[in-house]
Amino acid sequence: MTKPITKKQDCASLTGNPPSMQTERLSLNYGNKTAFKDVTLEIKSGGITALIGPSGCGKSSFLTCLNRLVELTPNSKVSGRILLGDRDVQALDAISLRRQVGMLFQKPNPFPLSIMRNIEFPLWEHGVRSRAEIDGRIEDVLRDVSLWDEVKDRLKAPALSLSGGQQQRLCLARALALKPNVLLMDEPCSALDPISSEVVEDLIASLRGRYTVLVVTHNLA
Repeated sequence: MTKPITKKQDCASLTGNPPSMQTERLSLNYGNKTAFKDVTLEIKSGGITALIGPSGCGKSSFLTCLNRLVELTPNSKVSGRILLGDRDVQALDAISLRRQVGMLFQKPNPFPLSIMRNIEFPLWEHGVRSRAEIDGRIEDVLRDVSLWDEVKDRLKAPALSLSGGQQQRLCLARALALKPNVLLMDEPCSALDPISSEVVEDLIASLRGRYTVLVVTHNLA
């Protein structure tokens, strides 16, 4: 980014609940290849913002800049500025940032674990140890994505035994379990059938006001 900052902060006390995000002249290069250049965008607090464009124009890469996942890609170089609330994301601890800025990918990517463990694992990794709290969060987020009634009697079943639509809802529940403020979604319905897509789209709409959401989509509706 434009000004290296060595002291990393957590994401506590962010302005706005949930906070907005914005980019200022954001550019990304992979080696000598430009993914996108000089993008300035405001993602409003509590709103659902759609990012639409032709295939290959850098939409997915743009998302990975917002939570700094792009830093894991060799030869990537980001310039410009990204704000989460009033904080420059470069000033934030990357792990803390990614906890606050969750992501849902194009294709469902559940861990090769049980349904329950898919949600339990990231909670454990982020320091949640209370069994009662973990069990409560599992039920809460599965209810949030309308999956609880479908899986409550088989939580120890493999996540990969679920249908594609159920797997994507499980991945959304997994992201919600960490209580993020922002959700990034990269064409979350592109690999789903029409019925499953409608269910996921309705779920996304229900997030308005509770989360700041940015969705990459080809669906103008």
